[in-house]
Amino acid sequence: MLTEPRSGRLAAWGNALLGGFVAPDDAALAIVGEDTSHRVAGLPGEAGPVGLTLALGRLRALGVGGLRVALPAPGHPLGLSGPPEFNARALEAEEAVVCHGAALGFVPEVHEVGPEGDVHAQVMWHCLPVREAPPADVPSLGEAERELAEALRDATEVLTRLDVAGSGPVSEAAVDAYRARAERGREALAPGYPGRAVRVLELAQRVGLLVSVAYESGHGGAVSASEMGARALALRPVERTARRAQVAAYNAFVEERERG
Repeated sequence: MLTEPRSGRLAAWGNALLGGFVAPDDAALAIVGEDTSHRVAGLPGEAGPVGLTLALGRLRALGVGGLRVALPAPGHPLGLSGPPEFNARALEAEEAVVCHGAALGFVPEVHEVGPEGDVHAQVMWHCLPVREAPPADVPSLGEAERELAEALRDATEVLTRLDVAGSGPVSEAAVDAYRARAERGREALAPGYPGRAVRVLELAQRVGLLVSVAYESGHGGAVSASEMGARALALRPVERTARRAQVAAYNAFVEERERG
């Protein structure tokens, strides 16, 4: 979860554009990021794929007032509202964007191009119909912040006992890489987001990083089957809570607008 999801960039900078905080070309550039290109297929009124700038402008004309993120996982349709066809595509991609104000959603399809060592990503966003209903299992910012703190507290004792709490050269290198990236001025969210959303997203990403390090470091000090099971049980709810908090942060722009 250290890597920012493409759905997060699309939602955050799309919201900044819809809210009048950034220019269309600046929003499109931020959404593309380090990818080669992003295009949108299936947009109402368009015969074929179009560029991001045109697509974002068309969304405003279609009545879209904001964009929400979904980060589903097997057994956890986080941020989705249906129908089953859209949910299945989003689950396969592990992410999606859902419009607020129009029954439309977007699922990314990523193609990697170029020779080994110089691979670039081209992204096609597929616009599909969605069900207009509250997104599944998305907490408020306040709830997400509290849940994240509680999950960390509950898991720390178990992870420390099993020697997978984030110690050693592998985890230290990962944390150093995170800090270096943050110091380069990476913007956690786009203009227009509340400061609390930025704090929640940064904490959720740090927690996701530690969970990833714990998974990638093998079994750590867990040498028995029961200890390995305890380790997995400790990590799973933390990972789930971090994903919920990440979605809550990206969706804060729409939630604030709904509250007026």
